[in-house]
Amino acid sequence: MSEKGPDERREISMQAQDIMTAPVVTIAASASVAEAAHLMLTGNIRCLPVVGDDGLLTGVISEGDFLRRGELGTRRARPRWLEFLVGPGKAADEYVRSNGRRVDEVMTTGVVSAAPGASLADIVELMVINDIRNVPILDAGNIVGIVSRSDLMRTLLRTLPKSGATTIDDEVIRRNIVAELRGQSWSIGGDLIGVTVKKGEVELNGAIFDERQRKAAVVAAENVAGVKKVTDKLFCAGPLSVVLVS
Repeated sequence: MSEKGPDERREISMQAQDIMTAPVVTIAASASVAEAAHLMLTGNIRCLPVVGDDGLLTGVISEGDFLRRGELGTRRARPRWLEFLVGPGKAADEYVRSNGRRVDEVMTTGVVSAAPGASLADIVELMVINDIRNVPILDAGNIVGIVSRSDLMRTLLRTLPKSGATTIDDEVIRRNIVAELRGQSWSIGGDLIGVTVKKGEVELNGAIFDERQRKAAVVAAENVAGVKKVTDKLFCAGPLSVVLVS
């Protein structure tokens, strides 16, 4: 049986629908803030999608929407001169969010969402760019699931290789490590890093030109199936000088 190469082993084609939490607990836009807070606390929910009378997503309410509340004495306070610069519109909006009693008064609108077929790379990009922790998954406007950072972590845990779970021929391990190193731009082709393997234990030797390459090389080896231990015997030769010969 042939072993999977490093890239094939790690590149897993999954979509939002494969890891999303479903069905999704939602709340009506007309519900009270107290109902939302109670539902989130009892259900251990950090982000609660809000739906209108037509069942379509209209917003989300999260823990962050409860931070600036008049009841807690945590409303945003500014000097009077700064309030003037902020303007009455923004001040009025903050007042509503701090004192509103209905979900539709305090929820976050303009929700960033994705389709069921979105890749995990697309989901992560949305989270990073928009600084959000949850992405509702919509199908024709209807919420069919939600992907949170916790869902991504659970998926990561399932896909990480289990230590000692596989016994692989040493030469196969060596070839896979070499292939992984040669495929990385930071390894400068990987030709200067030597790899020896004995009973699943790897030794890296040879030259690197930046100390940061050392950790990257060790990580590259650790992620190859069958590796039990990595010993670093790399030598740092200092900054690389590139000589162009015309």
